[in-house]
Amino acid sequence: MITGIEDFFAKGCGRCARFDTPDCSAMIWAQGLAALRRICLGAGLVETAKWGHPCYMHAGRNVVLIGALRGDFRLVFFHAGLMADPLGILERQGPNTRHPDMIRFTDAGQPAAMEQAIGLYLAEAMGHAEAGRVMPKETGEVELPPELAEALEADAELAGAFHALTPGRRKSWVIQIGQAKQVATRIARIERARPAIMAGKGALDR
Repeated sequence: MITGIEDFFAKGCGRCARFDTPDCSAMIWAQGLAALRRICLGAGLVETAKWGHPCYMHAGRNVVLIGALRGDFRLVFFHAGLMADPLGILERQGPNTRHPDMIRFTDAGQPAAMEQAIGLYLAEAMGHAEAGRVMPKETGEVELPPELAEALEADAELAGAFHALTPGRRKSWVIQIGQAKQVATRIARIERARPAIMAGKGALDR
């Protein structure tokens, strides 16, 4: 998995065997991804690499993440439940995604054509970050470590598998990941946990 931001746009995320080949999704959608990058940087967001993808931050908080799949590429909003979505362009990444959280593109020219709308949504998300707003915790919900919550928002497959776990297994991951004192360690534990979560296992399962 890549850790340098330029690597994503030149080679891909590094999470599959298509990395650094013409068949990589990041290469297939290179023109559209470059346009999204330009729009995010133009809005004043700070660019970094997290979970193998370009992540854009403001006021110390993750705001959006750029991702590419075989059939589309997307701009995913963190804390999406706060978004008003006045143009009705946000979609859910998957059936287990709680709120519409992404703008999905199926043509490389769409980001440039939608630049004004994307800028409007980025400005709203940046405003929420500046104000420190977060969604209220739902009744009975286990409080997730921030890094795990962000990873689930950024990865629909992982979120679906995590929410399909029994409450006890979800809690085991919350404890196992949350016990790490360093942010980098919590992120590393999430990456190592992904295969087990996808397999329906808890932190204590073998």
